[in-house]
Amino acid sequence: QVQLVESGGGLVQAGGSLRLSCAASGRSFSTYAVAWFRQAPGKEREFVAAVSWSGGSTYYADSVKGRFTISRDNAKNTVYLQMNSLNPEDTAVYCCARPTQRLSRPPTTAPGYGYWGQGTQVTVSS
Repeated sequence: QVQLVESGGGLVQAGGSLRLSCAASGRSFSTYAVAWFRQAPGKEREFVAAVSWSGGSTYYADSVKGRFTISRDNAKNTVYLQMNSLNPEDTAVYCCARPTQRLSRPPTTAPGYGYWGQGTQVTVSS
């Protein structure tokens, strides 16, 4: 069974940084892409970033491009999201997710993901 556990969220001032971690259990983690999504109160869940199974390819939403960096350490079964230059619009619950299928390009919409973590809250104060 696949389990994903996020950590690293918290309260930070605008302009600050946070590093989120997504620790996975279960076999074959290193053979799947992983993505981060976020959901703010009253808003739909949105794609943030994804990384291929090898870490060689990364994908970002336009709203975070240049500020966020996704990476992974397959030896530790962990995916990271380094978030810099945070602003109040980044406030949300951040969840990591693993797709149900191995695809050449990870999906950028939630239905493509069958395994989700419980999420970690990120709050950016102005």
